[in-house]
Amino acid sequence: GPGAGLERIDAGLIAGARRSIDMAAYVLTDRPIIDALREAAGRGVRVRLYLDPDQRRGRRLDPMAPLALLIAEPNVEARYKAEADEMMHLKAFQVDGRVLRTGSTNFSYSGARRQDNDIVVIESGRAAGAFIAAFENLWSRPGNERTRP
Repeated sequence: GPGAGLERIDAGLIAGARRSIDMAAYVLTDRPIIDALREAAGRGVRVRLYLDPDQRRGRRLDPMAPLALLIAEPNVEARYKAEADEMMHLKAFQVDGRVLRTGSTNFSYSGARRQDNDIVVIESGRAAGAFIAAFENLWSRPGNERTRP
């Protein structure tokens, strides 16, 4: 990127989910990505979001903001990394234990359309499984903030 259709690739991967999506997102503000996650949850896909605390630090999440509406969906659970820790800087997700998406692109408008970034998509149960194991460690850290707006 920019201009390489990164946002469409992410939305397409999410649209293909049937069972689960685990996403670690330093920034999650891009509306088409949030909408794709909401649609997946609406289809019964289990969506877990592990987010950097800067996404809510020092501000109250507007209950009508796109991220708040996503988190409020059935089948969606979100956790913020403990504030005392360093930043959570990942930009990756797995789909159904078969696909891993990683790279430097944040899930934001500027990340996908204005910045020099990349994404890497690996169709491999082994790669997705390794991410799931790492995600479980992040997800279960003491001090994580579980959230529902």
